[in-house]
Amino acid sequence: MQLKLPMKIAVVAPSCTLRPEAAEAVSAIAASRGDTELAIHPQCFFSDGHFAGSDAARLEALREAMSDDRIDAIWFARGGYGSNRIAEAAVQDLPAAARSKTYLGYSDAGFLLAAFYKAGLNVAHGPMVQDVAREGGQAAIHRALDWLVRKDDSALEPGLSRGRRAMAFNLTVLSHLIGTNIEPNFTDAELLIEDVAEHEYRIDRTMFHVTGSESIRRIAGIRLGRISEIPDNDPAFGHDAESIVRNWCERAGIAFLGHAEIGHDAANRVVPFNYR
Repeated sequence: MQLKLPMKIAVVAPSCTLRPEAAEAVSAIAASRGDTELAIHPQCFFSDGHFAGSDAARLEALREAMSDDRIDAIWFARGGYGSNRIAEAAVQDLPAAARSKTYLGYSDAGFLLAAFYKAGLNVAHGPMVQDVAREGGQAAIHRALDWLVRKDDSALEPGLSRGRRAMAFNLTVLSHLIGTNIEPNFTDAELLIEDVAEHEYRIDRTMFHVTGSESIRRIAGIRLGRISEIPDNDPAFGHDAESIVRNWCERAGIAFLGHAEIGHDAANRVVPFNYR
């Protein structure tokens, strides 16, 4: 009987620097599983102001992993800000090896998910390496690896259905990628959204922009994940996140389809953009 080799997963940091303690903790989890070989790129620990290295360094590390036919999946280290600065360049002249991989992340990595999905790559919204530092973070890491290695359905957002296209984004990231060259085709997709640390008036303003987009008005509907850590507004805005989302959906003629198990927390579930 031929033994199945561990899946080789590369970790790169297209946005902000990965904390060494998080890398150590996730490496230990991967080693304990026996089904995963984790290759954390040295670039993850670079620092250039806000970013995990310069734009050129982050792009080079990402493209190196994309081009390596020994790598089965690419796992984004963490969010923050910065992947938009390299997203267009990342999909230029794609190497053949890039098309056989799965790409996993969320938050700021949503810019790459959008660009890669538009380019025909296999992407999923889900936990990242730095999430191990969250309360309950080990479960999030196992959930991500269960999906990457075994395509375990128990890791998925429970409202997904095979054959029904779904896409998941941080709401603020989604708003900023609409109208750019990396915007994917949203037609007939179920759109799942989440956000963190945004005032209610900003959520309202962002929903105005998102639902005003003609491309978004062609979706099958919106499901709302967790919008957490909302700062106090002075004066009080007067509407909570769900009522804001429902209101703008109604104004735009977009179906509000209920809730989704995604968010900036350890309970974040996996949403593959093409669930078959």
